[in-house]
Amino acid sequence: MESFGRLPAAAAWRHEASREGFEVVHFETRDDGIAIEGHCALVMEGVPLAVRYAIELDPAWRTRRAHVRGRSPAGGHETLLVTDGAGCWSVDGAAAPRLDGILDVDLEASAMTNAFPVRRMRLERGVGTAAPAAWVRAHDLSVERLEQTYARVDGRRFDYAAPELGFGVRLEYDDSGLVLRYPEIAVRSL
Repeated sequence: MESFGRLPAAAAWRHEASREGFEVVHFETRDDGIAIEGHCALVMEGVPLAVRYAIELDPAWRTRRAHVRGRSPAGGHETLLVTDGAGCWSVDGAAAPRLDGILDVDLEASAMTNAFPVRRMRLERGVGTAAPAAWVRAHDLSVERLEQTYARVDGRRFDYAAPELGFGVRLEYDDSGLVLRYPEIAVRSL
């Protein structure tokens, strides 16, 4: 089984095609997991957005907590997702049974969060599987269940699909398991 190496201290993406903007992320690997802080400044569908996030993962790359703050012309938004790592979630302190069984958070504003299922699942070549996510929308930080799949094509390329969105692309990752190229969304710049 092919695995990924160590995370860099920081990474950045230039968003393109379906959006314009930039994302900067800082990683801290600790004994109890990974702490991630990131910022996105984007224009999506003609709307300027700023999204800031702090995500905590356990050592197995399962989401434990995600605190997301955003700003748009409609005002400021904030949401807090907490999970037990076994698939039980709360959103802003309220139980969220619609997210039962999910292990990953996926931020619509971020290219980085596509690293979580790929690092966690450690798929063999030619193998794919479902990886539903707690999807935080960029404009208002609402949280939805997003059905998605990942299939490992070869060492660093995965086919990604979100069928209900009619979206599918081939993602290319680096040796650390971070997306290098996310067609129609972002390109790694650091």
